[in-house]
Amino acid sequence: MAERVLIVITGPTAVGKTDLCLEIAERYNIPIINADSRQIYRNLKIGTAAPTEEQQKRIKHYFVGTLGLNDYYNASMYEQDVLDLTNRLFLAQEKKGIERPVLLLTGGSMMYIDAVCNGIDDIPTIRNDVRDMIKEKFEREGLSPILEELKSLDPEYYDFVDKNNTRRVIHGLEICIQTGKTYTSFRKNEKRQRPFKVIKIGLNREREELYRRINNRVDSMIAEGLEHEARQLTEYRDTNALNTVGYKEMFAYFDGTYSLNEAIERIKGNTRRYARKQLTWYKRDQNMHWFNPDNKDDILNYISLS
Repeated sequence: MAERVLIVITGPTAVGKTDLCLEIAERYNIPIINADSRQIYRNLKIGTAAPTEEQQKRIKHYFVGTLGLNDYYNASMYEQDVLDLTNRLFLAQEKKGIERPVLLLTGGSMMYIDAVCNGIDDIPTIRNDVRDMIKEKFEREGLSPILEELKSLDPEYYDFVDKNNTRRVIHGLEICIQTGKTYTSFRKNEKRQRPFKVIKIGLNREREELYRRINNRVDSMIAEGLEHEARQLTEYRDTNALNTVGYKEMFAYFDGTYSLNEAIERIKGNTRRYARKQLTWYKRDQNMHWFNPDNKDDILNYISLS
């Protein structure tokens, strides 16, 4: 059987993944598999910088705008969906006689990319009644009692988790309550073998240039109508899909917490902070090969020789 190859292109937000990946997809005549955990949801086009209709007509995209805002989804579900999809697409290429079947996965969601490349622990899906119970407790009492309960039920995870990351704290407690076991017992971190070769490409730019691109992107989102888009989504503001940079600051503006200019500046600052977090995560990966996205010839040569 011919060697199957999955090209993974990632990097911080606004670094320039989209244009590069469109060109690579056209060169290899392949679709793009999206690995952005927010672009998967419908109606978040501006705030997530989702592929435009023109770009999606140019190249077939998977996992863009496929979920409703109330739909539950996680990295484990994404892992299985992508493995099923890649198997079908590789088989289709092989039936055409393509000697080296190639697919392209790109995005900036660290957990989603890691789930596809290395596997993710088999953590149970949380039941709605458990999720609603803890959500109500959080809204009524705040995070401190949830942290105390997590410390009691799973002290090892309590010591490990970022206590300012509300979602991860709550998820750890959800697992403990639903299963009667510690969240730690499900976190084996075992790397799984894949039926394809993974070529990992990380994109980066000089920090000042990256920050300038982030600021310009936010300005473009505002010009394109981010405020209107967020207003249309206000009834969904408590969903996980909208617990993200861009929308959170807009909702705070609607509440009167910030002026519009303050909200815009906070979006820029929080996006830059998220970009640093992305780079910190990716740079721990010894299999990642780094390029400036403007060096397209070097990237294409690396892919062809790998």
